[in-house]
Amino acid sequence: MKKLIFLLGLLLTFGLGKAQMQDPVHWKFSVTDVSKTEKELQFTASIDDHWHVYGINIPEDGPTPTSFTFTTVEGAELVGNVTSASNLITKYDETFGMELNWYEKEVTFIQRIKLTGETFSVKGYLRYMCCDDQSCLPPTNEEFEFTGKGLSAAEVAAAAQKAAPKKEVKKEVKKETAPAEKKNSSAVKTAAQPAATQSEPAAQPAQEIAAETTPAPQSEITDLWSPVIDKLQARGETTTSADTSLWFLFFSGFVGGLLALLTPCVWPMIPMTVSFFLKRSNNRSRSIRDAIIYGLAIIIIYVGLGLLITAIFGASALNSLATNAVFNILFFALLVVFAISFFGAFELTLPASWTTKLDSKADSTSGLLSIFFMAFTLALVSFSCTGPIIGTLLVQAASMGVAIGPAIGMFGFALALAIPFALFAIFPSMLQSLPRSGGWLNSVKVVLAFLELAFALKFLSVADLAYGWHILDREAFVALWIIIFALLGIYLLGKIRFSHDSETQHVSVPRLFLAMISLAFALYMVPGLWGAPLKAISAFAPPLSTQDFNLYKDEVHAAFMDYDEGMAYAKKVNKPVLVDFSGYGCVNCRKMEAAVWTDPAVKDVIENDYVLITLMVDDKEALPEPIKIEEYGKTRTLYTVGDRWSYLQRHKFGANAQPFYVLLDTKGEPVGPSYSYKEDVPAYLEFLKNGLKVFNAENKR
Repeated sequence: MKKLIFLLGLLLTFGLGKAQMQDPVHWKFSVTDVSKTEKELQFTASIDDHWHVYGINIPEDGPTPTSFTFTTVEGAELVGNVTSASNLITKYDETFGMELNWYEKEVTFIQRIKLTGETFSVKGYLRYMCCDDQSCLPPTNEEFEFTGKGLSAAEVAAAAQKAAPKKEVKKEVKKETAPAEKKNSSAVKTAAQPAATQSEPAAQPAQEIAAETTPAPQSEITDLWSPVIDKLQARGETTTSADTSLWFLFFSGFVGGLLALLTPCVWPMIPMTVSFFLKRSNNRSRSIRDAIIYGLAIIIIYVGLGLLITAIFGASALNSLATNAVFNILFFALLVVFAISFFGAFELTLPASWTTKLDSKADSTSGLLSIFFMAFTLALVSFSCTGPIIGTLLVQAASMGVAIGPAIGMFGFALALAIPFALFAIFPSMLQSLPRSGGWLNSVKVVLAFLELAFALKFLSVADLAYGWHILDREAFVALWIIIFALLGIYLLGKIRFSHDSETQHVSVPRLFLAMISLAFALYMVPGLWGAPLKAISAFAPPLSTQDFNLYKDEVHAAFMDYDEGMAYAKKVNKPVLVDFSGYGCVNCRKMEAAVWTDPAVKDVIENDYVLITLMVDDKEALPEPIKIEEYGKTRTLYTVGDRWSYLQRHKFGANAQPFYVLLDTKGEPVGPSYSYKEDVPAYLEFLKNGLKVFNAENKR
């Protein structure tokens, strides 16, 4: 519980601190001589008053320790681990329930190196976390680089000659263990992990570090990567997916709020809360005003949550998080747990002490503050029903990469949740027409359980696609959805009953129609087992390319998944290029591929007149070697294939949302404006033909 409170505090303080750009720790790096052959690398942090930085050795499940990662060590060897002689403060921390250590005011960390060459270069980054008495900032990375003169040429030669016998012995040992070493080296290179982290017991030899993680030369970013943002605008760049995405998020949130209203956690609260406001004052107008303020408080709470998430992560980080394997698997597991709970296996509730404290606060305060506490109580009480809906909505917002997306989605959700409270307070007679709580509310929970199971598979699929596990290919996904929606239809007909369900004497007309829809939907998906496109679920199902048994041949497949290779081929055959920035977790990308690309006219133009290059910005495959780039005045490192394509989209085209389509000539210059998410076949066909027309006209010059 204390750890949870601490984490909530961390989120809140960083959400507020983001706007103020708090930077309480200032780093300086220097080199001092120890002897002719050894030097000390010094990492000195000046820490603002009331703040502290955690030490290197922190117990497990505690805050983030200070750690040092060396990505490049040339002309030197690391001697031992990073140490510090600064004053280390050790105290018992009640929040974590453990003894922690940290530094205040100033700390200097030291890493000793042994020179082996005429010059030396040590590069890497350190990771630290700082807190004050009330709050903490998220862990931060700080890059460092040390360079300088090493040994003289004579000293290097003498050292090499002296070490010669040892090398022969080492060579013989290496020969015996070559297969294992080669395997380990390959594994490290594939993972593209930092070479040595000083929070671990031992560091790798400098030679191995340099061989495994030396950044790729900047020349890999070729002229074809040159920015063309101004040229896109000159071509009439007007299309953006932001507006469409925001409206979609708003309506998704609103529909989610309406669903939440029909759950057993929220529905009974409507008459209870409205009656409270009407009895609170003899003045009807004041009661109505308070009820409206209560509705606004609900909106403020949920929108504040959306803004907080954006402030903490940012759009690009959210997009990355949305395809993170651990995140998606955890959310998959969470939805499955919620579904099992909704089926009646057990009850999920937040600690009663939370709602009790908030209730007492609402009773002991007055005015606007008491109304706010009541709204917050509603948010906590309804969490077990609204949590899955909110979580799914926030993940959808994250996958779109729109900075304000989470806030827009939460606004739609809160608006749908708040409107009934205000309306019933203004017109209390409407309360009499509300259906009473009963077995129908539990039926709503069970229906939501089936839907949560279906959506849970989507999150597992995203992780599966991004990391290439191939455990949930399209036919397996479709088969599971067929079973889920068939069982839902059977349940609505009263043929399946769970522990909390009341006996169904007859099937109501609404249940009958819902059962028909669910069963028809299950039947609609059956041809998908043989490769039918299933446009209605294209946003959720894995792409057709993952289907093993596919009798359907109208889908469009990219000729290239690498930008530079595709551009080289386009130059060779003298064809324009359609660059498709997509993602495994991109819902709208799948919609465009199923609804627009499969049109015969569009398919014909793409396959015969263009070279199609699809770039997955969330591809987790490690680059052979990390690439250093300069962006927004900072040096950044690209570690994965997806990182590289995401940087290309930002750097060259000034965009970061998917899907994003752009038409280029063989020199990487645009031949038309870009195109984003819009399921309009004639518009997309016109987009392709206009680009082809410009390309042909320029070719004749």
